[in-house]
Amino acid sequence: MTTQLPELRQLLTGQAEAWHLRLRALVLCESPTEDAAAVNRAMDMVQGWAVELGARAVRHPQEAHGDVLELWFGPAESDGKPLMLLGHLDTVWPQGILATMPWREAPDSTGQQRLWGPGVLDMKAGVVMALAAIETVQKTGSLTRPVVLLLNPDEETGSAISRAHTERLARGAEAVFVLEPAQGLPGSRDNAAYKTARKGVGQYRLDVTGVASHAGVDFERGHSAVLELATLLQQVARFTDLSSGLTVNPGVIGGGTRSNVIAAEAWAEVDVRIARLIDEGRVDTLFHELCVSNPFCRLRVTGGINRPPMERGPGTVRLYEQARTMAAELGFDLPEASTGGGSDGNFTAGLGIPTLDGMGAVGEGAHAAHESILLDHLLPRTALLAGMIASLLH
Repeated sequence: MTTQLPELRQLLTGQAEAWHLRLRALVLCESPTEDAAAVNRAMDMVQGWAVELGARAVRHPQEAHGDVLELWFGPAESDGKPLMLLGHLDTVWPQGILATMPWREAPDSTGQQRLWGPGVLDMKAGVVMALAAIETVQKTGSLTRPVVLLLNPDEETGSAISRAHTERLARGAEAVFVLEPAQGLPGSRDNAAYKTARKGVGQYRLDVTGVASHAGVDFERGHSAVLELATLLQQVARFTDLSSGLTVNPGVIGGGTRSNVIAAEAWAEVDVRIARLIDEGRVDTLFHELCVSNPFCRLRVTGGINRPPMERGPGTVRLYEQARTMAAELGFDLPEASTGGGSDGNFTAGLGIPTLDGMGAVGEGAHAAHESILLDHLLPRTALLAGMIASLLH
């Protein structure tokens, strides 16, 4: 076993109860994305813990969102590039959800001990794991280069505010570790894989304008935006190309005013996922080449790809292989997986920075009422995270 791993695990074991209590406090500090004050209360809590560990905090105040928080550990100056840890403190859960979805520690139906609560998996446990791992590496004297933990306030709504900060820090980083939850493999109940690839995410909107008329009195004078949109959506559905990982889903549509009025307006919101960066331009061309078949109707296309894909590049593979070796030394298997969901790791990988994702907690139910994490996985995965941090700083 790598010499430092037993020491890291032993140190973490001695601090496990303290960090367990901090995780509980953080989950009880509700932080829905749309509530800036609530997100900032969570930011304040984590910043306080980090400062106790010697962190230098850089806070970027926002007007309509919670703040963006940089936490710097290790030497202020170094010849080597810093390591970046990436997470977020906003959740999808509305304020007051604890009344029906309380924090609790209880076994599941299989007898495995779980921690339950809003945001515990996505991704407050990952944030606590990052701080615990950094504290442990500091105690071994291995924090010889800077480590920055960036915490964002708006990941759950697309990271429009925080993206620029994420990309700015990533450009100067040696590598990026993303503390999002681990990934499950198809057909497996063990949701413990690191993520080495994610699809890119896009949103397009189609707005069709037609000509309104009375459906009973002036039927022939009308030109239905609803019918035109229906025709266009059949074309859009054919953009899907499963062989290349491209999927297109018209998920929300609307239009018209009354059943006896030929619709003058109709619209659709379309989700797009791409597995390859080279498909971004092709997808954009497909959408903007759409044309109406009825010359009395008009079409407006807006939107685009807002998260580039995280492709399984050589830098990411190298990090994963290193992590898998360490996991084996710690006594557990570490599979890898890809996912169609996006994270802030898409931005860093899109810049060409080696990025390893899914390094947070193991559990299930992100964005669902049964959100929970498996307690037995917390210590070994935090030890693995600490080992990976220490190894990249040498």
